[in-house]
Formats: sequence, structure tokens, C-alpha cells
Amino acid sequence: MSLAKLQEVPPKNMILLVGPPGSGKSTFCQQAVLKSLAVDRPVIYVTTEYGPIDAERWLRERGLHEVEPSLLNFVDAYNETVGVSVSERPDTVYADCNDLSSIDIAISKLSERIGKKHILLVFDSLTSPYLFSGAEILRFMRQTLSRFTARGNAVLGCMDEGCGKSEDVVAMMTLSSGVIKMELREGKKVLNVVKHPRIEPTEIEVPVTVQPRVISSCFDADYVRKEAEMALRGVKVTLRPEVGDHVNIAWRNLIFWSGMLWDPERFPTMMYELTKYSENPNNYGFDMVSLIPWHTKLLYKLFMPKSFSKVKDMRKVFERGFQPQYSQMRISTVKYLDDISKTNEHYIRGYEHYECWGFENVGASLGLMKTAMMAGSLKGMEKLLGGIERDWNAIETKCIGLGDPHCEVKFVPGEIEELKESMRKDILAIERIHNRLMDHILGFLLHGKPLMERPTWGSGVHIHEIQHVTAAPLVNERLQMVFSMGGARAGKMLGERLLESGLGEQDAVKCVVNLMEHCKVGRITLRETIKMQENCERFRIETEQPSCYFTTGFFNGFFSAVKNQHVKETKCIAVGDRYCEWEFR
Repeated sequence: MSLAKLQEVPPKNMILLVGPPGSGKSTFCQQAVLKSLAVDRPVIYVTTEYGPIDAERWLRERGLHEVEPSLLNFVDAYNETVGVSVSERPDTVYADCNDLSSIDIAISKLSERIGKKHILLVFDSLTSPYLFSGAEILRFMRQTLSRFTARGNAVLGCMDEGCGKSEDVVAMMTLSSGVIKMELREGKKVLNVVKHPRIEPTEIEVPVTVQPRVISSCFDADYVRKEAEMALRGVKVTLRPEVGDHVNIAWRNLIFWSGMLWDPERFPTMMYELTKYSENPNNYGFDMVSLIPWHTKLLYKLFMPKSFSKVKDMRKVFERGFQPQYSQMRISTVKYLDDISKTNEHYIRGYEHYECWGFENVGASLGLMKTAMMAGSLKGMEKLLGGIERDWNAIETKCIGLGDPHCEVKFVPGEIEELKESMRKDILAIERIHNRLMDHILGFLLHGKPLMERPTWGSGVHIHEIQHVTAAPLVNERLQMVFSMGGARAGKMLGERLLESGLGEQDAVKCVVNLMEHCKVGRITLRETIKMQENCERFRIETEQPSCYFTTGFFNGFFSAVKNQHVKETKCIAVGDRYCEWEFR
């Protein structure tokens, strides 16, 4: 049985593609669209993780030519959800991903406009509305999508495995007349036909060539140069004169774990790799050694080891390099563990680590970004000092998130066998982390409780640590969607919880402004528009267009929940404006 036959979705049926992100579900959908258009079958293409422009571009790359008007139609449930301003299109009806009724209305409008049966509705993907609305997506499938198929049409939908409760995914599969499970296995794309109205259960293997991913530096070179020069010359400079350089760890964790919730399969690995790469000074795009004063170079040459293999050498690197940085950035209290470290296997212990604080016993290890930063630094420093080229990796072996009294990290040159598995975060653990974080925030806003205060280091961490998270979407389109949609969900959740507590609209808005200013996100002015000076997401970073992905998504989700309003970013400090600004629409 050919793959082409499988991509012909029969009328009056709903076929569900289930698999982890990156397994080829979107590609399958696009090929099914092309097959339908080739026989003049009308298509309604619902996009929830990218816009119609992206969908159309990918279709053209796969051979799409000009089609008759009304043959290819879009429901854009992405751009309005995350606050992206786009030009009106005659072939598109707009909807909000966190409002299933708006998607229902959009599908009905396009169906009436087409005026025919035998339409193919492609829904890429059901994951996003599920993450907003939970099990409500089951009612949407039973009513909207089943009604659509009963009228002689067909539905092809996608659902990311691992992004929802297993019982909900099973229920979605039960509601579908066909289920195809997809995965990547040993260099092949494997399609397992679990059930299908016309095809017997079978397994199809398709060879796939995975292109190597080129990762470039997350940060603008000028920004890195200034920060590196400040650190190397021992000059204490305030980067944000009005707000200060420390951001509350609650805001940092809201950004990070909102992204994790949206893509638990790929987000941890992408963030680990990008962070490790960006922290390697050899990837800065300029000669970092030239910034080091001559007397510092001499001291490094005389007293710093060329290789970090031995315990005594790594201890020296740690005490003279990492330990002062941890204190300066308010990361945690750390100690090098001589007693359990050995050649090419080093351990450090951390207390009050900002990535883990406040999440005791949530059932997951939490320290990912700082371990990646140190691994990247070790690789770069070893090459600069000794000309040694080898990859370093790091993994948490103990974590307060797992119930341990403190956190411990292992560093080794080369691969760590357990690292890949440690990146997999159980969706229930991620939801516990989100609920714990929301409890911290609501406790602060409604009852005046301290917001994730650490006994020694307080609640703040340096903006540098925040931007290792927020700069990642600048070099990865997938992460742009993840941060935008994760921000929208976080804003919606907080808005709904504030209203449920009994607050009115205006008081809820005041609460969120107070939260962001308390967290030192930026200096906010809220009138006809939202203005923010020194926004931590994009401060001292340069881009060609407004790029506050998380903040825009957060504002959009919050104001849609509280005041039924949407926002779009019209100014951004990253493009040279004096402040970031969002307009209501």
C-alpha cells in the first residue's frame, strides 16, 4: 500500500495523525492538501501553530501552482492568538486558538462560501487548542468536526503525542474513524495505520534525510562584546539604568516553563543545544581574546590549566571562573565536590539555584539552562587556553525537583548516555510545575505573599540569565511559535484565575502591571496603548522586526481573557525604538 493512497482522505471520515513533534505530521497534511487541489477538491486549511503565509510557502516548495479562487482557503487561528499583525487576505477567516467557538464559526463561514460538499478540512494542529482548552477539544471534535464530516466532507487532523494527558489522546483517537501513528525510527519515517475506513492495519516505512541543523549565536555581537568586556575587565556597569539588571525568577520561570508545556518533546533539547552553543566564546563572531587586558592574559597563561581533565585543574577553573560568576549573577551558592569528582568526571553542588527554587518534589529535574551554559563555556575555554577541541556536556544527578535536599551537576567531556532521557519531561510533572508557579504568583498578587524569595540570593537573577531563554527564538522559527503560544496560554490562565478570584477587569489589569513591574520585566505605562521601557526580553538585542514573542503572547492571552481584546506589537527596542509598544485591536 502506497503512501500516496494513504494521503487521499475519504469523505465522511475524520483521520487523526498522532506522533511526537518533528515526526512528519505537517508534511503529511501538506501533501494531502496538494493531492486534493490536484483533483479540484476544495480545502479548508486550519493553522494554529503558523500562519497561512507559512503554509502557502511550504506548499509552493512542494509544488503548489496557482489554484482557482475558493479552492484553497485558510482559517488563521495563530496570528490573532499571539498578537501578530498581518494583512487581510480574501481567502482567510481569522479565529482565536483559545476560543473553539471562533474556530467553529470560521469553518462554517468558509464552508458556506465554498458552497460544495467533499471539502477536505486540514487541522494542523489540534495540539494548540487542546493546550488552551483541555478536554473541551473532545466536545469540539464530536460536534464541529463530526458535523462537518456528516455533511459529506473529510477531516485530517494532527495531535502531538506527549503534549496531553494520555486518556485525552485515547479519547481523540476513539472519536476518529482513522488513526495513523507517526514516528522517526532509525533514519526512517514510520507510519503505523492503527485503523482506517478503507485500509487494513499496516506499517509503512519512508526513508528520510535529516539535514544537520546550523545553530548561530543567540545574541547580537555588539551586546555580547559589551557584556564580555564588562566581565573581563571587572567593570561594574548597570545595563538597565531605570529598572536595574535583576529580574524576578518567577518571571523567568514563567517564560521557560510556558515554552516547555507547549513542546515538551523538543523544547528541552533545542534550548540545551542553543544555550551550549551561544555560551562558547569561540562562537561570538569576534576575537574575544582581544578584549582581555594583557596582565589578565599573562595570569591566565601562567596559572590557568590548559586541560580541565584532572580534579585539581577543574577545581581551579571552577573557583576562579564559575564561582564568582554564580555570585555576581545571583544564580546559586555552589561548591566543587572533590570527594566524588575524578578525572574527566566532575561534580558541583548548588543551593538555592534559580531554575529549581520553589519547585520542590514536582517529580522532574529542573536545572537545564545553567548546565548547558557551563558545558559550552568549558568547551570554549579549553580551546582558548590549551587549543584542545572537545565537546563537554552536563546533566543534573540530583535536584530539589526530585525531592533531593540540593542540586548536583555532573560534567564530562563527550557524550552522556542519560542526557537524552533526562530531557524528556512528563506532561503531568510540567503541569505540576505550572500550577506551583501560578500558586506563587497568585499568592503574591492576592495575598501579598513573597514571590519565590530565596534566603541568601533573594528573588532576582541577572538579566543575562533571562536572555539566554528569550533570545533562543531569534534563531529558531519553531521556538518563535512555542514562546508566542506559551505566552498566550500563560496570560490567559492568569487572567482567568484573577477573574475567578472575584477581581473585576480593571483590578485584574492593575494586578498584572504590578506583577511585571515587581518582577523588573520593564517600566510599564498603560493608557491607550501599552508601553514598556527596558523590556528584559529584548533589551540590548537587535532584530529586524518587533520580536517580543513571549511578552506579546502573554499580553494577548491576558487581555483576551479579561477584556476580550487583542494586542499587536508596533514598536520594539530591538529594532531601535525607545520602548516596546503594543496597540489594542
